[in-house]
Amino acid sequence: MAVSFILFLTILPERFSLKLAEGTGMLLYYLWRSRRKIAINAVRETSQFVELKTPLREEGIVKSMFKHLGRSFAEIVRLYGGDRRILKRITFKGLENFERAKSSGRGIIFLTGHCGNWELMAVAFGMTVEPIGVVARPLNNRILNGVIERIRSRYGNKVIYKKGAIREMLKLLKENRAVGILMDQSVLKQEGLLIDFLGRPAWTSRMPAMIARKTGAKVLPAFIKRHGEGHVIEIGKEIELTGDEIEDTRRLSSYIENYIIENPAEWLWIHRRWKQRH
Repeated sequence: MAVSFILFLTILPERFSLKLAEGTGMLLYYLWRSRRKIAINAVRETSQFVELKTPLREEGIVKSMFKHLGRSFAEIVRLYGGDRRILKRITFKGLENFERAKSSGRGIIFLTGHCGNWELMAVAFGMTVEPIGVVARPLNNRILNGVIERIRSRYGNKVIYKKGAIREMLKLLKENRAVGILMDQSVLKQEGLLIDFLGRPAWTSRMPAMIARKTGAKVLPAFIKRHGEGHVIEIGKEIELTGDEIEDTRRLSSYIENYIIENPAEWLWIHRRWKQRH
């Protein structure tokens, strides 16, 4: 059924395909009660500690997020199906920061999160600039995971799954390649550090800071956000690290926090980010 829906999204005219996907996102908002509740509670609790820059209330932010997720899915599967019009509506900013980091010869770590259409950002960068390695977790649905993996790797990007990830990342960085890491999800205690995220303690991956310290790789923030009918992909300047793992992890995480504050409807609130606090 999932494959049939994906095929349907690719053959419909773009305008209808995107509208159908947004409607499907809204349908999920009403049907997926457990994740809707997680998201609304997360927004509500976050709003007690930080000011999200939007006039929308909790339910409005989460509804917009579900619509955004539906549209994002349609955009990426249409690109995979050969419709490259979306690429013409993507603007890159800060490519000079990438070129500067590339010239160091030490490899690049793109720091990002589940922000905007993060899948589109990786594919678009791989198609228009150069292929990168993307660290990802496999989906529980094997069929859907296979589809997403083919989308991720079709245009030259390399999917790096958690098992054996560090070894593969080190290999790519040694070749002066770029690796994208999404560090905004909760991790096991032995894999992370307990730091504040949007005002509340959350276990956060220590991997980006650790690998950057060991390899000398340059760390660049990279985020995508919607702009009208298109997107803007912005690559920031190199993040200066101190060598202190806790301080550096806080510093890296703050870039994701700032994105969420500025664009709350484009972050993945359905993830249980604060499920472990001790």
